[in-house]
Amino acid sequence: MRKILLSILATQAIIYIVPFLVYGLFHLIMGLKPPEGVSPGQFLLSVFITKIGTAIAFVLILYFAGTVFKERWLLYAFLWWMMYLIGEIGQAIGPNYSWTEAMAGVISETIYFPLSGLVTKRLLDIN
Repeated sequence: MRKILLSILATQAIIYIVPFLVYGLFHLIMGLKPPEGVSPGQFLLSVFITKIGTAIAFVLILYFAGTVFKERWLLYAFLWWMMYLIGEIGQAIGPNYSWTEAMAGVISETIYFPLSGLVTKRLLDIN
């Protein structure tokens, strides 16, 4: 149980911090603006809470399917990436979300899903 909780915390940290770094670069390079109408603290809290669900699901599914993804943790991360890629495209097509934001999201996910998969595999000792 301790390894599972540690894995969830590590995954949460990865998928929370990486997007801020990527979106920060997009802000500097492409002028990406933070959301309007919400305080920075409220925005950070909402992102944190949203990512908790992803971290829990990511770790628990990999844990329970550990033997299935024994040496295929990268495939597992790819499946999550693909699901989120489609979500980013859907958001960009809709209102209140730009293609620049979607691109930053895809780059973030390209970094944090494989990194989370590797860290979780190692922490859970999935062989």
